[in-house]
Amino acid sequence: MQTERADYLIIGAGIIGLTLARQLRERYPGKKILLLEKEPDVARHSSGRNSGVLHAGFYYTANSLKARFTREGNAAMKKYCRENGLALNECGKVVVASDETELKALYELEKRGKANGVDVRLIDEKELATIEPNARTFQKALYSPSTATVDPVEVNTSIKNQLLKSGARIFFEEGYLELSGENTVKTTKGRLIKAGHLINAAGLYADKIARDFGYSKDYVIIPFKGIYLKYTGEAAPLKVNVYPVPNLKNPFLGVHYTVTVDGHVKLGPTAIPAFWRENYEGLDNFKLRELLEAGSYEALLFLKNSFGFRSLAFEEMRKYYKPFFVGLGQKLVKKLDADGLNEWTRPGIRAQLLNTKNLELVQDFVVEGDKASTHVLNAVSPAFTGSFPFTKWIIDSRLNN
Repeated sequence: MQTERADYLIIGAGIIGLTLARQLRERYPGKKILLLEKEPDVARHSSGRNSGVLHAGFYYTANSLKARFTREGNAAMKKYCRENGLALNECGKVVVASDETELKALYELEKRGKANGVDVRLIDEKELATIEPNARTFQKALYSPSTATVDPVEVNTSIKNQLLKSGARIFFEEGYLELSGENTVKTTKGRLIKAGHLINAAGLYADKIARDFGYSKDYVIIPFKGIYLKYTGEAAPLKVNVYPVPNLKNPFLGVHYTVTVDGHVKLGPTAIPAFWRENYEGLDNFKLRELLEAGSYEALLFLKNSFGFRSLAFEEMRKYYKPFFVGLGQKLVKKLDADGLNEWTRPGIRAQLLNTKNLELVQDFVVEGDKASTHVLNAVSPAFTGSFPFTKWIIDSRLNN
């Protein structure tokens, strides 16, 4: 088999791989761009299984990459949806407090939002009732009018179709197998591809691929499983996204209500430690080596109780008990037909990076690389929201030096 050549080879056709290819095609229309995707289509993992929420950017500290890209990404993704006739629900969001102890964190979120240039403000219970009559809070809530929802699969598919029309090529059902010479990749079909520049946007497997190139030495991906309950009752209980005040020490936002692009309401997600990287249901995609790796790190985190992992694990496991899970949702609203929450959505897996030196979950985006290759190691939420400016920054800072 002859060696294929590409100016840019991108591993992974999720939202990061696709938007990288789109930006490269716009800048360098004559260059040969190839994408490798082990699945039969785009967005089969986290890029197509996320909530579809376009975050506003008030959760993140002002010096973080997440803060930098979420606000810009929110506007860019909305613009892309409008220009391409894609579904967009500009429903907004409120963050509600359960008691006085949570008000301090609520004020901190407002402070972060304003520092990040986000349209966000504190409101009282009376104003909350005009925005979302069914939301419940203690004294104050945080209102984010720019939060919206989209259909993530529709967005990914639209970008894919534009790429294919532009002359970019995507090899589906063909993944990365190994490094086979200088910037030359061997695929799972035995094909050799030599790249001018290789970009690793492989999501759940980004750390493993990066190690073949000498990167991700201090990191490993730990998978967390997220599941939502869909409300199927007659009348939707909410028209606005309703979130609790999160624990700012970890990257999870807590069980909340999402209003989908078509007006349905979902409660979730869980953030349950998964046993292997694509541990969606039952023994699907089981890999013993991944079980041993994830299990050993999760056991270590449990024993040392890093970032409160022990209580997090116990709390998340309790969410498998539906009455407990629904009970968390009932705290956020005034009334709810609990029986209407009766349809589990398909699970998603969060590819969460762990720093193996200090055993802390990495909160911000992480990108490593050199002139020959770039490795996107921690593209967790809100990477979907921030994908357009994030990938522009990758190209500007990594590929143009």
